[in-house]
Amino acid sequence: MTEAFHSPSTQRVNQPGREEGIVRAGSHPVEHESPQDWGWHGETGKWGQIGGWLATIVILTYLIGNHEGRVEDLWLYAIAGIMALILIWDLRRKKTAWRR
Repeated sequence: MTEAFHSPSTQRVNQPGREEGIVRAGSHPVEHESPQDWGWHGETGKWGQIGGWLATIVILTYLIGNHEGRVEDLWLYAIAGIMALILIWDLRRKKTAWRR
């Protein structure tokens, strides 16, 4: 059945540590792609901070509601606190970075 979909312009290639790949005949499969090749440099910048703080505020708005137990409030405070600590750590890390 798989032979019915085989195109003569492609070939199957075994890649160590990866799944079987299909490449154009005569081509070499990509062995490693770094995130920088796709434009990702590991930082979200200003919009990542804004999104993080908005998500923290949204978590805190879950405190408003008709629930009676307070255990979930403790979880929401803890999650929002951890998110805020990570965002503050990220701001501090960016200010003290030696690049730029």
